[in-house]
Amino acid sequence: MKKKNKVLIPALGVIIVILVIIIGYNIKTNMPSKKHMSLNRYYNAQAGRISVIMQDSLYEEKGLYQDGHVYLDIDTVKKYINSRFYWDSNENLLLYTTSTNVISVELDSSDYYINKSKAAEDYKIVTLADNKAYIALDFVKNYSAVEYEKFDKPDRVVVTYRFNEKENKVKAGEDTQLRYKSDIKSDIVSDVKKDDELLLLEDEDSDTGFCKAMTKDGVIGYIKAKKLGDKFEYTPSTDHKDEVYSHILLDEKVNLVWHQVTNSAANENVVSLLSGTKGVNVISPTWFKTVDNQGGIKSLADYSYVEKAHAAGVQVWGLCDDFDPDMKIGTVLGTTNSRQKLEKNLIAEAIKYSLDGINVDFENVKKDSGEDFIQFIRELGIMCRNNGIILSIDDTPPASYSEYYNRTEQAAVADYVITMAYDEYYAGSEEAGPVSSLTYVQDATTNVLKQVPEEQAIIGLPFYSRIWSEKTKNGTVSLSSEAYSMPYVEEVVKDAKAEITWDDERGLDYAEYKSGKSVCKVWIENEKSLEKKLDAVAASDSAGVAFWKLGMEKTSVWNTVKKYLSDAGR
Repeated sequence: MKKKNKVLIPALGVIIVILVIIIGYNIKTNMPSKKHMSLNRYYNAQAGRISVIMQDSLYEEKGLYQDGHVYLDIDTVKKYINSRFYWDSNENLLLYTTSTNVISVELDSSDYYINKSKAAEDYKIVTLADNKAYIALDFVKNYSAVEYEKFDKPDRVVVTYRFNEKENKVKAGEDTQLRYKSDIKSDIVSDVKKDDELLLLEDEDSDTGFCKAMTKDGVIGYIKAKKLGDKFEYTPSTDHKDEVYSHILLDEKVNLVWHQVTNSAANENVVSLLSGTKGVNVISPTWFKTVDNQGGIKSLADYSYVEKAHAAGVQVWGLCDDFDPDMKIGTVLGTTNSRQKLEKNLIAEAIKYSLDGINVDFENVKKDSGEDFIQFIRELGIMCRNNGIILSIDDTPPASYSEYYNRTEQAAVADYVITMAYDEYYAGSEEAGPVSSLTYVQDATTNVLKQVPEEQAIIGLPFYSRIWSEKTKNGTVSLSSEAYSMPYVEEVVKDAKAEITWDDERGLDYAEYKSGKSVCKVWIENEKSLEKKLDAVAASDSAGVAFWKLGMEKTSVWNTVKKYLSDAGR
């Protein structure tokens, strides 16, 4: 018996040790970590920099903290808070436009100008770091819907920029912890006291039992759902009121014709050209051209032309294009001095010749100049608005590759946005096709009205067709084309004795014929095709129509236009 007891005692000891190890392991495994993560590490704190929490997310870009003021980089300000701030990196100049003023600030200055009137803040308004412009958040707040709260140790700022949107909040039901990850073994990033309010970012995960939340001072992490009370709704509000721009609009549908003027003598034809039209209330002569990189223009404006148009009850909107090969529009627009010189030149001509409007037709703006172009429209818009002059812009139909033209902002700061629903197939196209199919017009109209209010959206239509010539040599097909007027195309097709068939899909008559060794194809613009297009425009209730160009139409199409205007209430 004694021998058996001697064997059992060591065995029991081993079992006890194993049990202690197992219990200890389980306790260690299930015991929440008490380790705190340093907030310096959490925010990756850097001297002179400030961590930025944009509403409910830790932002990847840090701001600056100088002399007690928070600065955010220009891209962050434009993306999240106010897109109308503009930085000229060529002249180190910050600009902000309202409906009536241009506010300008030089680098590292506390002074700023509202047009020509000087004002000042008690802090540096804009500074430069790592080749980026940083704007004082207090200055941004003067013109924007934004609130912020600064916290210390380390420096961080919680920025509220979304308002009138419901958010969920919760109160802690007991003292607890906010952890870096949704795991009890994860480091603690904030100790939460009973009744502390948190912004609830994600509801409870059924697998972990954690919610994602943010403390008032901008620490984001995970907290056990069972430690929280019921969630409740909260809606951030602001006293800031967004500025509402006024617009100069006609009290009837716009019926505009572009008049191509290439020399002074062409101005003399305005009366005879208008006499053959019906219902035209705006004529836009191609009078102005950008001619150098300093903002200079060439003008063919003529006061007697304006008098004659006005006598016929027709407004005159002078057009400015950027087609001159000796200048680059991006260079002009990208420097404030040259851009504003161009604006002043245009407005001076408009005032001098008593123009009713300015029509901007800049088709050579590249993507990297998109912001400069929009700033040009903002600034020119102020000048036009202050002088009672209508500002309109010509655009191609909306497409992903031309989003930088920012039609929504054009409509906000100008009066009319004209969509040129033609050149669907153009001289450089790799295959033959119509200048403007019905579906092209329908799509252009539908898409532009997603970005531009209907009372500001004008749809441009063609008075011309394109005759395509396909020539085959050694198995290779070469393609060329020329644009021709309606009467000329009708005559050519008739002389060729070509059969005309209706292309129902495209809403156009189609003809094909041989000319020498070439096969010629043409989709014919005429009264029938124009009526289909005008029906599509009328269905959208847009602001009106514009036609390129006066003198290329058949006289009979004006009866079709007149019917559209009559149906539209004119």
